[in-house]
Amino acid sequence: MPVTKPIPQAKPQQKRQFEKLTDLAKEMKGGGDRHDPTRRCVATGKLLPRERLLRFALAPDGQLVPDIAGKLPGRGLWVTPESRVIAEACRKGAFSRSAKRQVLVGEDLLERTIMLARGHMLSLLGLARRGGTLTAGFEKVQQWLREGRAAVLVQAADASPDGRRKLRRLAEVRNVPVVELFEGRSLDEALGRENTVHIAIASGGIADRFMAEIARLGELMPKTATGGSEQAPSGASG
Repeated sequence: MPVTKPIPQAKPQQKRQFEKLTDLAKEMKGGGDRHDPTRRCVATGKLLPRERLLRFALAPDGQLVPDIAGKLPGRGLWVTPESRVIAEACRKGAFSRSAKRQVLVGEDLLERTIMLARGHMLSLLGLARRGGTLTAGFEKVQQWLREGRAAVLVQAADASPDGRRKLRRLAEVRNVPVVELFEGRSLDEALGRENTVHIAIASGGIADRFMAEIARLGELMPKTATGGSEQAPSGASG
């Protein structure tokens, strides 16, 4: 009978080298195993689902870059997406401590993060408009709410309280979530039109994505120009 030679086993040192190379390859592809549903916040130490955290990418030169969509290459550092938590992480050196190396954090990191988060959420409104799953204007939005076509109601945070209140009540009756985080001029820019106050998004993938991002990033939005507080989405998600 032929003699079968035993398969050589990797030495512990070789295993460790392989593990390091595997981790490096994962980081180069975007910061780790995308199938792992949890990450640890560098500021609070809490282990949370990825969809509740904000990723920052570490560039080769050590610069920290907000990665709102979670797609940039490089090692990922994860933070609870709240202004006070990000500010605390910067102040206490949590990014460098987690990365175990010097991380260059720009003085305007929080401001850039808020700007990019706002743009990311508003871009979904533009995507819905181009796809024909969004309508704007009091009468049209009211009609969509009454017909059950609206999955999300978005209203300018600096608009007249009376006008917002009327559609908000109708939305609450229909169990439609209400988002009032953005000023009118931001909605104008997102849709490429003027005097945008009331928006409705039809049910579907974009509405689901928009509400998921509002839930994740909404706490980053500052107070409105009129002095009103940030408003979390009201009503249940459809």
